[in-house]
Amino acid sequence: MENLQLAKIANQVRKDIVTGVYNAKSGHPGGSLSAADMLTFLYFEEMNVSPEKAKDSNRDRFVLSKGHVAPALYSVLAEKGYFPREDIKTLRKPTSYLQGHPDMKKIPGIDMSSGSLGQGISTAVGMAMAETHLASKFNTEEYKVVDHYTYALCGDGCMMEGITYEAASLAGTLGLGKLIALYDSNNITIEGSTDIAFTENVRQRFDAMNWHTVFVEDGNDIDAIGKAIEEAKSVTDKPSLIEIKTTIGYGSPNKAGSNASHGAPLGEDEVKATKAALGWKYDESFVVPDEVKTHMSEVVKELTNDADKWDKMFDEYAEKYPELADEYKAWLNDDFLGEIENDDSFWLNTEEMATRQCSEKILNKLSEVMPNLFGGSADLSPSNKSIMKNSDFFSKGNREGSNIHFGIREIAMTAMANGMALHGGIRPYIASFFVFSDYMKPVLRVSSITGLPVACILTHDSIGVGEDGPTHQPIEQVAALRSMPNFNVFRPCDINETAAAWYTAMKSKHTPTAMLYSRQNTKNLGIDGRKALKGGYVVRESFKETPDVILMATGSEVGLIYDAYDVLKEQGIAAQVVSMPCVELFEEQSDEYKESVLPHAVTKRIAVEASSDLSWYRYLGIDGKLINMTTFGKSAPYKKLFEYFGFTVDNVVKTTVDLLNK
Repeated sequence: MENLQLAKIANQVRKDIVTGVYNAKSGHPGGSLSAADMLTFLYFEEMNVSPEKAKDSNRDRFVLSKGHVAPALYSVLAEKGYFPREDIKTLRKPTSYLQGHPDMKKIPGIDMSSGSLGQGISTAVGMAMAETHLASKFNTEEYKVVDHYTYALCGDGCMMEGITYEAASLAGTLGLGKLIALYDSNNITIEGSTDIAFTENVRQRFDAMNWHTVFVEDGNDIDAIGKAIEEAKSVTDKPSLIEIKTTIGYGSPNKAGSNASHGAPLGEDEVKATKAALGWKYDESFVVPDEVKTHMSEVVKELTNDADKWDKMFDEYAEKYPELADEYKAWLNDDFLGEIENDDSFWLNTEEMATRQCSEKILNKLSEVMPNLFGGSADLSPSNKSIMKNSDFFSKGNREGSNIHFGIREIAMTAMANGMALHGGIRPYIASFFVFSDYMKPVLRVSSITGLPVACILTHDSIGVGEDGPTHQPIEQVAALRSMPNFNVFRPCDINETAAAWYTAMKSKHTPTAMLYSRQNTKNLGIDGRKALKGGYVVRESFKETPDVILMATGSEVGLIYDAYDVLKEQGIAAQVVSMPCVELFEEQSDEYKESVLPHAVTKRIAVEASSDLSWYRYLGIDGKLINMTTFGKSAPYKKLFEYFGFTVDNVVKTTVDLLNK
């Protein structure tokens, strides 16, 4: 398309931004106006995307890392035909799908729900990793069935966030040549000029991380933007950062270049002035000139034809390489578990060991039937047992490897896993110590909101960490993760419950799962792991029709209440022993089933968990009692710590007797 035509579309996009934000009486016009030209070039000239092929597996991916400039992206998508332009009038209205930040579940053409600065570009790194991994598996010399770019639009705020540099460092190390980040460098944040807190040379920093960098002096020069992207695409062994100097609020006579345009509508008078400055000849809002409509229609038609060419190419590929084509489709469908639910060898194991070791065994069983598993640890794989032994490590020189060295980058690792899940064809998992989930939580929250089935191995799950002391002993983290909607927290007690944890994580399509594993050995209950798929179940039945007390626990503490059953029985006390590895799954069960596990008639209840107490009160009632952590831990061997804090059979028995005698 001629640059003049693109400029007209960009101008139309700006008018949509100004009028849409003004109509909403809320929003971020400034950054949206500064980004209009680069978004126009991407969507109407550069990227292989179209509304008719919105979910095409080989489409280019785009991530709006600076999510608050959603009005610009909405305008471009509307102009391209992803949804009716009239819907821009509903921006930020209670019933509108056009929210303040993009929501991929509600808006066609959105590749990532974005909001928190820095997460976008980090997620884009994961998308690029997925692309190159899939390409290495399925491309042949004649047929490039996986061959697309990942673009991210970032701002000054993104460049201040630490997560950006964690991810960028790994991207440079891996040489992800199909990752291109456009940096909208307008030198303004909410509080004013970036000079008050941010004076570094961003391009030099990216140069040092093995990125190719380009500078565009004028962000309204569409020709220069196009040449910079072409230069970036010519560099195949490095990701590229294109710094594009822009003016925030471009086109606004009185607010351009100022933080006044950042987070509030321009105002009625300034809207009129901006329209005049941009040469807008129409009084009506949301009116598109016929010539612009024609240009946009031509672009959409051309890109649809490109997608059709891929379909024809894949048909030829399937005819020549039928096995590869079938495998590629299987990876995209992500349904490899097959008959594993009926495989007793998966669910009935006899080993008695730390659940982190149990996880390693189950992971490696799964890797034999799930070739699309792709994951690793934040430099802790020897400790959290997260390596697939039948695969090499993914690297710049080996794209086929399925194990990943993420480096010590917990928050970026999580965002990259989100990107892999968003890309499709990949089943990602990540691993760290549980206490470091504090770094990961903001991104896991996005996993939950977006509905991404990321699997998290989180080991060293309690004061059982032992000698490393309170800084490494997770206490409040269990309750924090359980507090998130659409998030499964699985704390298994043995290898068979570990099988259930992994099966749940791998079966999930729209829910992330945290699997909490112990450092210390645990008791094997010898119970079929399929029982744990309901989240909670009876592991020892009461010898009386109505139990005197219900004992509940998760993880390593299940062994305590299991053994306490026998001591209580000797005293004539009938306990019903319940393992509750996943509260979220238990809540999904029928009322009848939940009643069979936790009968309402039994009000004397004790919960045992070496963590904080917040998630247990729904099951305890007013007569219940907790054995839990009310302080941070201490540094000592784990057996001494469990004794010191009361996680013993004797204390469970004493607490039960005291409760029954109240």
